[in-house]
Amino acid sequence: MEKISIRLERPEDYREVENLTREAFWNNYVPGCDEHYLAHVLRESVCFLPELDFVAECSGQIVGNIMYTRASVLCDDGETLSVLSFGPLSVLPLWQGKGVGSALVRHSLERASELGFPAVLIYGDPAFYSRLGFLAAETFGIASADDYYFDVLQALELVAGALREKSGRFVEDHAYEVDEKAATAFDQSFPPKEKREGLPSQLRFLENVAMKKPRK
Repeated sequence: MEKISIRLERPEDYREVENLTREAFWNNYVPGCDEHYLAHVLRESVCFLPELDFVAECSGQIVGNIMYTRASVLCDDGETLSVLSFGPLSVLPLWQGKGVGSALVRHSLERASELGFPAVLIYGDPAFYSRLGFLAAETFGIASADDYYFDVLQALELVAGALREKSGRFVEDHAYEVDEKAATAFDQSFPPKEKREGLPSQLRFLENVAMKKPRK
């Protein structure tokens, strides 16, 4: 891999990051995507953590980005555990598979640990995130907000034992409830791209969504 550097995102990067996010996710899970709109609105959310908003750069070009937000585990004992989540994690298509995403995750996790955050929960591909130390959240008895176990719900303790006896439901911020009409309008400010359906990545996504089981 060519040498990359990782730094915090700056306001002058916003549009470039939104465009690379669009390129990274276009037609991946569904025809088109709305992750670039999510990146746009997350920055104004109270859950957003600018100190964990990093870009990967090579030869002056931004090739990847990771954004973090505050999230919660609503524990069965009535406690609310504050945790982190990240996403979008975006890498330009030509740079995917070259270690950029892994570098962003590792760098940001190290910084999150330094800041004292106890744990991270995300929705993502277990084959990728297991290499970075993540486990199925089911390992800790943690399910989705609607109380289902999903293989793609992954968890990582930044503090040893942080998720021990913390069974419950993982809840993301409302910022992730994307307004589809607003997302469509925002996308029209970018160059047109063809929406395609029935792609292998979309079929895998549907399979992952269907693979769930109730926690209780």
